[in-house]
Amino acid sequence: MIRFLIKPVNAVVAGYSFLKSSVTGETSVYGMPVALSIELTNHCNLNCPECVSGSGLMSRGRGFMDIGLFEKIINELEPYLLNLNLYFQGEPMLHPRFFYFLMRSGNLNTTVATNGHFLTRENAERLSVSGLNKLVVSLDGMDQSSYSSYRKNGNMELVIEGIRNVAEARKRNSSSLKLIIQFLVNKKNEHQIPAAEKFVREVKASLKLKSMQIINKGAYEKWLPSTEKFRRYELIKETYTIKSPLPDRCPRLWFNPVISWDGKILPCCFDKDAEHVMGDLNGDSFREIWTGSKYQIFRKSIQSGRDLIDICRNCTSGLKGVIS
Repeated sequence: MIRFLIKPVNAVVAGYSFLKSSVTGETSVYGMPVALSIELTNHCNLNCPECVSGSGLMSRGRGFMDIGLFEKIINELEPYLLNLNLYFQGEPMLHPRFFYFLMRSGNLNTTVATNGHFLTRENAERLSVSGLNKLVVSLDGMDQSSYSSYRKNGNMELVIEGIRNVAEARKRNSSSLKLIIQFLVNKKNEHQIPAAEKFVREVKASLKLKSMQIINKGAYEKWLPSTEKFRRYELIKETYTIKSPLPDRCPRLWFNPVISWDGKILPCCFDKDAEHVMGDLNGDSFREIWTGSKYQIFRKSIQSGRDLIDICRNCTSGLKGVIS
């Protein structure tokens, strides 16, 4: 009974910590995170131009998470977590032990996001009975031309086939797996949203329309759609700027850290190139890092000037009037 209460009690404590810190300006941290993103690998089979991994802009080393490291993470954090994301940069299904991670995460509410190129009938079958809660598949166009304009080296028909494989496996196994099709809205594909909606109905999935992050300064005009609610940026004095006042607070630093494939703890999912490493799990426990001085200093810097932090200047937290 006591173990059953750990998760909800921790969520309340973490929430209190964030609220107190937001009001007082302190950096109180009493609980552990309620959600976690783990990067199984930062390798990818695609070369998406506005992705740090796919574009080649990533400067950190590439690799695959070690099983022993994953076990250490789960053993320490499983009692507290409400949600677990098994993805960050890269394509998680490229990990040769991908299905082991799913099996080991069976007691957690787990989500995987994939570009959909590895959803064979066999893999779809295994996913449908794995206990995975959500599978998010990126489908950013409804014809090969619009799709591959962003998903460089991608095969739209293969992704469509994979989605159908998952849909059929869910039905065959009466699976509770939630299938979500993510559509990254940009200038090349915004006219295809009705076709995406029709396809999603056919496979009995959910559609998530998402605005697009742009990391290359000269690429705004190329990608920004005409529909205002899908534009993360606005043009101010000939400079494109995120539509956010960047308030001096961020719940991610109290609720949802990221762990890279090699055990580095990152403050959030916008630190894609691991520029702000809070600590290394190869040497310390998660709790030591989570409550340590480096993390506290970073939290304090967010509260005193979030607009001065590089990774925050492309962050969706605080966006106004935008589907993020």
